Amino acid sequence: MGLFGFFKSSESPRRLDRDEKRIAREGSEKQRLALAADERTSQEILYYLAQNDPSKKVRKKVADNPSTPVQAGMFLSKDKEADIRLAMAHRLVKILPRLNEDGYGQLYAYAVQSLGMLALDEVLKVRKALSETLKDYAKTPPELAAQLAKDLAREVSEPILRFCMAVPDKDLLEILKSHPSNWAAEAIAGRQTVSAQVSEAVIDTGNARAGVILLSNEGAQITPNLLEVIVERAREYPEWHKPIASRKTLPPLMAQKLAAYVDKSIKKILVERSDLDRATIAEISTIIQRRMDFEEEKRKSINASDPLERAQKMFDARAITEDVLIDAVIMRDKDFVLACLALMARTKLSNIQKVFDVRAPKAICAICWHCGYSARLALTLQQYFGRVPHASLIYPRGGSDYPMPASELQWQLEVIGIP
Repeated sequence: MGLFGFFKSSESPRRLDRDEKRIAREGSEKQRLALAADERTSQEILYYLAQNDPSKKVRKKVADNPSTPVQAGMFLSKDKEADIRLAMAHRLVKILPRLNEDGYGQLYAYAVQSLGMLALDEVLKVRKALSETLKDYAKTPPELAAQLAKDLAREVSEPILRFCMAVPDKDLLEILKSHPSNWAAEAIAGRQTVSAQVSEAVIDTGNARAGVILLSNEGAQITPNLLEVIVERAREYPEWHKPIASRKTLPPLMAQKLAAYVDKSIKKILVERSDLDRATIAEISTIIQRRMDFEEEKRKSINASDPLERAQKMFDARAITEDVLIDAVIMRDKDFVLACLALMARTKLSNIQKVFDVRAPKAICAICWHCGYSARLALTLQQYFGRVPHASLIYPRGGSDYPMPASELQWQLEVIGIP
């Protein structure tokens, strides 16, 4: 079958004769319209009309004609009339699945090239028509899907980002990194399937709504390491608490961490989970009770208004444990926490305050390391009191270890002025 022999009408085609040639070159507009609309017209003539006819009405008929060869799309996709380009877009999208079959490689390439031009069309309705049609087509060419996904018009890119499975991960990652609007991350978070790498990039955007959508999406791959990061960051995003607590694959340790700072309604979800063992439920209950006791003790304390005295009293009793500090962080008792760190590090309170004022993540890690606390506490302090940007946070290695060598941590202490 030749290049012009594809998608002919089931009826017997007209032979290319002098009458067709004459009408195409010299006939009246009415005659050319009849020729352009007739499915029996030879494809060579339809190709000629697509490329050369001065009448937009004729070219529109050619675009609508099922017998028009795919190669004519190279001209019609660049036609000066938007309606003709739109008609060609509808036609190419309709035949694309059949062209994707074996044996039509060259015709498929023509169609994709024409669609690529239409995806850059200056008229929004042309690009929107492509997006709405291709979003549900599993075999959309990846380069075409990516092109539409990066369109700045929400009406074009959002359906592709949300529904089109042909968009490559590398393009989704690029969009998450650079797109100026929140809706892009939210659309990606709600895709039918989201890879682990893309899930991590969604969380890295800091978009709270996108995080909720991702956590509620059973098709999103969330690795144990990413889930640990999410649980840590969720301190800042109360709207994440419920979808985390309700997630089917929530490990017991993550449930315990979450219980440390969520409100009563979320704690109830955790305690009532049927997939957690009794020991985990008991531990969660203990954590909840400890939080309640801490708050009550703080309320009753005579020195509650003086965090420095409270810190000194606990230091003398050797009672400034990591759990005590975490409880205080959850209660936003910043002055008490900084006073405890100063006492444990045996340095001036002003040195500790300066580190948190300048949002220095490495210095915060060094202080916690010097005091004998875990990198997990250091991360919590970076997030809550250090106000360190997400991109600059230093995360634990292996769950609790510091990712920096001791020599670097020691150097940070020397800069701060801690011997």
